[in-house]
Amino acid sequence: MAVDQLSAAPRAPYVPPHPMANPGYGKRSAPDQRPRDERDFSHLPPREAAVAAYIDRLPDGSDISVKTLAKVLPYGQCALRTALNRLQAAGHLRRGRECVATDEVMLWVTRTFFSRTARDDDWWAAFIRGDVPQERQQPTRTRAFVLLAALGRTAPALSLSAAECASLEPQVSEWFARGATEAELLHALTDGLPAPVHHAASLLRRRLTDKLPPHRPAPERRTALLTLECGECRAPGSPEALAGGLCAPCRGEATQGPAGPPGAVPTDDVRQRIAAVRAGLVPRPERTDHARGVRVRR
Repeated sequence: MAVDQLSAAPRAPYVPPHPMANPGYGKRSAPDQRPRDERDFSHLPPREAAVAAYIDRLPDGSDISVKTLAKVLPYGQCALRTALNRLQAAGHLRRGRECVATDEVMLWVTRTFFSRTARDDDWWAAFIRGDVPQERQQPTRTRAFVLLAALGRTAPALSLSAAECASLEPQVSEWFARGATEAELLHALTDGLPAPVHHAASLLRRRLTDKLPPHRPAPERRTALLTLECGECRAPGSPEALAGGLCAPCRGEATQGPAGPPGAVPTDDVRQRIAAVRAGLVPRPERTDHARGVRVRR
């Protein structure tokens, strides 16, 4: 009878791991962060505080786009877009683009930097320039430790103590050294768990050993340029021009001359030129059929 009652006990609902962004994208933690505290986001409105606390606990590389967050949080895309903009204005978030060169291609990669500690515009400007003094940076947990510590949120049966996380940290670091991603690790550690899990640390240690992948070194990358963008209209700009994460027009300030880098053309001028070109085109019913050299009506 007791066995039947135990077998009928409800299981904790499975919570799928938060989606990871494509390699090189997603959340990036800013340096020099103070230890996590329950009052970290108490200065924010409830919704923004909840969103910030959720993002803060995600590992680097997590997809924190509006669409993805809307699938895992009880807020719509419009509300989340507003919340992220407010986190940016409060100094917890900055979004931008980085031009990255590999051995074969050069591409623009979207970067989203998150800071548990609120930063002012001067700090973000120095961070983007690479001028943050090294002595200000506090030691932070490794990527491996953060992933292990967050496993309990993904699969409650795999909750670990701080000592267990530290014990398994070298094995997870070896996976990362071999080119494994957070998504691959989470799948290897959480897929097909037995019920019940008697000893989470022993199970994870065994899986980390048995499923260790071969070396897959990532291609060398060299940063060519990093620029921030406005949180509202996505226009690129220097850190100094994006006070509070917004450009001057989005802050409601008047600007002198065309916005953007030298040679940029204001949007209105572009639209007017396109309209002028279109007005000078041959009407559609009278276009020439180039294949036969005759006028046709379509």
